[in-house]
This record gives sequence, C-alpha cells and structure tokens, in this order.
Amino acid sequence: MGRLIINAAMTVNGAFEAPAAEPDGWLVTDPDSMQAGRDMWQAADAMVLGRPTYEGLSVVWPQLAEVPGFEAYAARMNGMPKYVASRSLTGPLGWNSTLLEGDLATSIDRVKREHDGDLIVPGPGELARELIARGLVDEFWFTVSPYLWADGPRIFDHIGPVRLELVSTTTFPSGVVRLCYRPAPADPSSAE
Repeated sequence: MGRLIINAAMTVNGAFEAPAAEPDGWLVTDPDSMQAGRDMWQAADAMVLGRPTYEGLSVVWPQLAEVPGFEAYAARMNGMPKYVASRSLTGPLGWNSTLLEGDLATSIDRVKREHDGDLIVPGPGELARELIARGLVDEFWFTVSPYLWADGPRIFDHIGPVRLELVSTTTFPSGVVRLCYRPAPADPSSAE
C-alpha cells in the first residue's frame, strides 16, 4: 500500500512562497539537496495534486523535456501517474493525469491501494490542508532553507493541532535541512 507524503520547501520561519519581485528568493539549492529531491521523485510512484498545482506543473514540465540537462528529470515527471483533486475540472485530463472523483478520503484510499510506493503531494496548498484535516497523510517531508523571510503566507497556518513524530533528519553543506515527520500515534491516556 502506498504512502501519502506531503513534500514542501520553506524557510526556517515557515514561509513557502517567495514574492515574485524577489527573483532569487529564499530557496537555497545545492548539489546535495537537489540530488535528494531528484532521488525522491525517481522513487515515487505517483503525484497527488490539487487543481492549481496541476494546472501550473502541466504547462511547465512538458516544456522542460527539451531543455538540455533536464531531459531525464522531465521524462520522469511527465511520465509519472498523477491524480488530481478538483471541484471544477472535468475529465479526461492530459499530462498522464486522472481526475479523483467522489469523496476525497475514498479516492485517496483507492489510490494508495493501487500503488506500493510513495504518493507525493507537492506543496502546502488547499489540497494538502484538506488531506491533513481528514487524517489522510502518512508522512511530511520538509526541506528547510536557512532563511528568515518576512513576507508571504506561512506553511499550514490555521491547521492543527496535529502532533508529529520525527522520523529522520538530513543536513546538507549549504545549511538546508530535510525533516521527515509522520503523524504521532494517538496517546491512549488522553482518550476518555
């Protein structure tokens, strides 16, 4: 059975969107953390996307298939199965994508049963928030860049409480840290 994993990049203080006026932004890229990201996508079975992410990525990645140095990575991203949760899209979808229909929990359970590997949800958007609220997320992978960023939304504002347990950490030479968490089991002593 597949694991549903939310994967998000952010700053130390939780900013996840760099303002468009800042072309360099806060995202620190180094060869090691970039390779870890490529390895994650190589190992993944599929993506689970909300409509805005699907619409954005489905335009970008097919174009990258012809960019020198991106061919293999783009081939993987373009060929990977994708499942799209949307209230407004209708099928069939392009970019090797399937529209999730009906109840979200039922659809996600079906997709998990169809895959043995990781199902990656890129970013902390509305879909990720809904998955968290319904208790459907198996792991959270955060790539934290060594910046404090004053502007922009913060990751998972107004979500929780959700107690997490640390699974692993990876520190890269650039100061980027990769944190892997999973929802902590319920404390049986707190139930009444």
